[in-house]
Order: sequence, then C-alpha cells, then structure tokens
Amino acid sequence: MNKHILLVMKWLNDKDSVSQEELVANRKAAYAAYAADAAYAAYDAAAYAAAADAAYAADAAYAAYDAAAYAA
Repeated sequence: MNKHILLVMKWLNDKDSVSQEELVANRKAAYAAYAADAAYAAYDAAAYAAAADAAYAADAAYAAYDAAAYAA
C-alpha cells in the first residue's frame, strides 16, 4: 500500500503516534509524488500521440504509393 496512506492510517488509529511535522512532510511528499505521476502521464500521452501520428503518416504514404503503383 502507498506509504503516504499508511502514515495517515497510523495517525488515524493513534493521534500521538505521528508528529505534526511528519504529517506536514508526508503531505508535501504525497503532493510531489502526485505531480510527478501527472507529469509522467502527460509525457506518456504526448509520446503515444506522436507515435500514432507517425503511424498515420506512414499509412498515408503507403496508401499513396499503393495508389500510384496501381495506376501505373
């Protein structure tokens, strides 16, 4: 399970088991991890879109070549 969630669960079970500083640090780390995940997902989506565009261009080029060969 996610370490950030585990710390909050520990705190929910016993409010004295985790300091306020640990909770603040945990919150900041969780936000940073979420931001990194979002950035990776955006990069992954852009890479996928670029690959799809390249495949479409290759397919269009092949179709044009095929049509020219058929016409000849």
